[in-house]
Amino acid sequence: MILGTKKNEMIEDTIDSIQSMYLMDSLPWVVGFSGGKDSTALTQLIFEAVDRLPAEKRHKKIYIISSDTLVETPLIISSINKTLIRIQEKALERDLPIESHKVKPEIENSFWSSIIGKGYPSPRQKFRWCTDRMKIDPANRFIKDKVDHFGEVVMVLGVRADESATRAQVIDSHSIEGKTLMRHSTLSNAFVYAPIKHFTTDDIWMYLRNEPSPWGNNNHELYALYQNSSGGECPLVVDKDIKESAGSCGNSRFGCWTCTVVSEDKALRGFIETGEEWLRPLLEFRDWLSDIRDKREYREEHRMDGGIYFTGQGDERELGLGPFTLEARRMILTRLLETQRKVANPFDGEYKLILEEELKHIRRVWIDDGDWTDSLPDIYHGVTGEELDWEYDDRAMFEDDQITDLELLCEENNVSLKLLKKLINTEKNYSGYRVRRGLIQEFNKILNQDWLHYGKVEGYKE
Repeated sequence: MILGTKKNEMIEDTIDSIQSMYLMDSLPWVVGFSGGKDSTALTQLIFEAVDRLPAEKRHKKIYIISSDTLVETPLIISSINKTLIRIQEKALERDLPIESHKVKPEIENSFWSSIIGKGYPSPRQKFRWCTDRMKIDPANRFIKDKVDHFGEVVMVLGVRADESATRAQVIDSHSIEGKTLMRHSTLSNAFVYAPIKHFTTDDIWMYLRNEPSPWGNNNHELYALYQNSSGGECPLVVDKDIKESAGSCGNSRFGCWTCTVVSEDKALRGFIETGEEWLRPLLEFRDWLSDIRDKREYREEHRMDGGIYFTGQGDERELGLGPFTLEARRMILTRLLETQRKVANPFDGEYKLILEEELKHIRRVWIDDGDWTDSLPDIYHGVTGEELDWEYDDRAMFEDDQITDLELLCEENNVSLKLLKKLINTEKNYSGYRVRRGLIQEFNKILNQDWLHYGKVEGYKE
């Protein structure tokens, strides 16, 4: 009983602190919500704190934002979508200045646009390109928009010091002595407020299991979601330093189903073992994508900037791996579409693993990369039996017999076909311009890349 009283005092003190911070200035708040226990507790405390204030003192906006990477675990994103709607509806009902929003990566930076389009290798611990592109950048765009409008904003996050020693160190390094707000690492006009940074995991669950959700969710269901799981939640990351301390979300039930940073997706496997058998094709695809990442036959020998590099030393030295080849990207798309056919989301019916906008963007990237046969529409139709509204202007540049002739000419003259494709695509991009000053510079850039290192360009001089 004494323990419960102490917990209640801590909750009331936190609510009082939130109210004081809210009333202190006119800066709007942007609250990070991932759907996990910490962000749920944070949002519930804020909701309760503002609801207790007199109507005339609810003077500034609170934006609840959630990150949809477009490859979130289906069960979780469905739950988050419903929760955001409930929060918005309850806020309107109680006349609270709270708005809920989802932030998403730009199509050209999405997971599939990066891997299938540009050929990025699937993420790993030493090359975790996904977090910046899919989580930090979309959230920061939202924050910057509010900074442009209001001058300054306060990011309210559910980070806690007891999550790890590294996280505690990061929180401490950003703290200003005698101040409640912390500095944002990259946004000069944004501050970070962490109301629950001193909460333990037990404190979080004590609060959620004893206080009903103000918007009608069942916190006991959330608790059940965490049971028998070694994973936690994947926080909404808006700070590059906090990103580094957060580690991978691959073991989290609130992360991306495509995560290949970890060796095994325990979260997705956990859902399947507890009855969500319809998710098995996703797990199989994720494991396959991880398995093919380092296979040399699926990777280019040059980097995306055209350079080459070596790994190892001495006799162990070998050519490094570049992006996925165009052939590998075709293979990945085919398998992804086949996986999509196998998955029937019991909540939303047919479940789209890749968006139409992503497919159209990938198609344009492939054509620029030398896919002169314009193979993506055929791949899509071959697997799905459907047609998309493809733009006519992006039709194939050459017929099959013309491509064959070019291949023979390249072989006869010892010229790289990939090089020729790059030069022709560059010429195409400049067609229609009366002044084409940059064309020669682009040609020089291409010719000075790794093709020279391989000795495949003969007679070329700067």
